[in-house]
Amino acid sequence: LADDFIPVIQEYIAPVLEGREMYSFKELAEEIDSFINPDTGKRIHTALRYGITQAILDAVAKSRKMIMAEVIADEYNTYVSSEGIPIFSQSGDDRYNNVDKMIIKGADVLPHALINNVHNKLGEEGELLLKYVGWLRDRVSELKPDQEYKPILHIDVYGTIGMAFNDDYDRIIAYFKELERAAYPYKLRIEGPIDVEEREGQMLALKELTRRVDEEDINIQIVADEWCNTLEDIKYFADNRAGHMIQIKTPDLGGINNTIEAVLYCKQKGIGAYQGGTCNETDRSSQVCVHIAMAAHPDQILAKPGMGVDEGYMIVYNEMQRIIAINNSQSANQAK
Repeated sequence: LADDFIPVIQEYIAPVLEGREMYSFKELAEEIDSFINPDTGKRIHTALRYGITQAILDAVAKSRKMIMAEVIADEYNTYVSSEGIPIFSQSGDDRYNNVDKMIIKGADVLPHALINNVHNKLGEEGELLLKYVGWLRDRVSELKPDQEYKPILHIDVYGTIGMAFNDDYDRIIAYFKELERAAYPYKLRIEGPIDVEEREGQMLALKELTRRVDEEDINIQIVADEWCNTLEDIKYFADNRAGHMIQIKTPDLGGINNTIEAVLYCKQKGIGAYQGGTCNETDRSSQVCVHIAMAAHPDQILAKPGMGVDEGYMIVYNEMQRIIAINNSQSANQAK
């Protein structure tokens, strides 16, 4: 809340930054991310670390006459992508009308769908979700803008599959096979299939489900979400292959330096990196996250903020296109 936290910035953070040379984003971001508030003896709130490190990245980019993605690429030894990162668009509860918008816009990954209730969204035996996946398959085929369009279907089920099948792995795997058939010929990602309500158990559950999916060659990717919130958590799940992909919830990690580190770590470990976040962000944090993605190269980035599709998708898409255009222009000038 602004009334609570702006005084913290003014009293403690501003004096740390005033007069500093704005050259190294990484150095300053890590300093602020680990800063201890003298009043509490703890690190400052994750939201403060998230926002302040965005401002630091912007300031360093302006100081060095670069775009933010170039600063990240330079400091983390990567490169600015010359192509867009796949955009994942989320529907909220309007999981039919919003899907039409996504398909017409050519969203790379869709629809999230907010399957957070067994009774009226998943079905007692998963029948409602099966029907919905079949509808998605048919709707993409019906409305796709061209023959090359082949989006990935990504559905967040908030642990409801585990609830419906009493965390019975055999029944869950059998259900995955039904979902795979319903989604064909499209690839399907299932986020949060099970939630055992504590980190160690969640890691072990997703590790076992991932192993079983791979062993039985099911064309589904499991996405870790719950109980995998911090950079430490992400490394732990990646080290144990607890999921084929991990959502990196950008505000939960605090400093955006942690988001960069998380994406790079997942890629190093051969785990899919989903640079996510929340629908309750700002247009500015969404733009900054695009610069992170264009330099760190996750497998997909969430369209945000909002769940109305158009707004979040266009904020992310347009910023991505600006970066590509600037990058292409600079490359052309260097070639002359």
